[in-house]
This record gives sequence, structure tokens and C-alpha cells, in this order.
Amino acid sequence: MGWSNERIAGALDVTQPTLRKHYFAELRLRDVARDRIDSEVLMKLWEGVQAGSVSAIRQFRAELDRNDLMEYGQTRKPRKAAPADKPVKVPKLGKKEQAELDARSPDAGSTLGELMARRQQGLNS
Repeated sequence: MGWSNERIAGALDVTQPTLRKHYFAELRLRDVARDRIDSEVLMKLWEGVQAGSVSAIRQFRAELDRNDLMEYGQTRKPRKAAPADKPVKVPKLGKKEQAELDARSPDAGSTLGELMARRQQGLNS
């Protein structure tokens, strides 16, 4: 789990030479011990996934993501790239604002709208 020999010896209440003499096989396997623990945890999570546990499914996916990041040498997820050109959001008008805007800009495609447009141009000149 990343403990130093000094810390392990202190936890076992033995000296470091005694630790190396009697626990040399365990110390040699220390590098793979964490992987073994992680694999046991993943197996338990997988059992939960197969049983249909939603929390186990969520945690298993998180562990898979973490494993994928480790595989590519990353410690955290890369940032999402910002879109190059974001379209400018036009504020949405309410009913009253839209009605007022429609009243000020008549539809020139109809006869009445054409007359209203002429009238507005005459008032604005």
C-alpha cells in the first residue's frame, strides 16, 4: 500500500532488519499487493453489478474510468475543449414584447401590412 519499511516495522513492533529477515517474501510482493487488493474490490463490485445494484454499477464505472486514465498516464480527466465559435444566444422575448415588436414591424407581404409600412415610413420621415 506504499508504506515504507520503517512504517511497517513500527506497525509490527519489530526492527527493520527483523522485518527484512522474516518478511522478505511479503516485502518482495509489496508492489503487486495493491493491485491484488484493487482486483478483489473490483470483483466484489462486479458481483454487485451482476446482482443489479445501481450503486455498484456507478462505482464500477468510476473504477473503469480511473483505470483507463492510469493506462494512458493521466491522473485526472482531461478538460473538455471549449467550442471554438459559440453562437450568441438571443434573449427570448415574452408575449408582450413579441406583440409590441410585431406591431412595430408590419408584414409587408399583405395589403394591410404594406399600407401600415408606408404609413410608418411617412411618420418617420
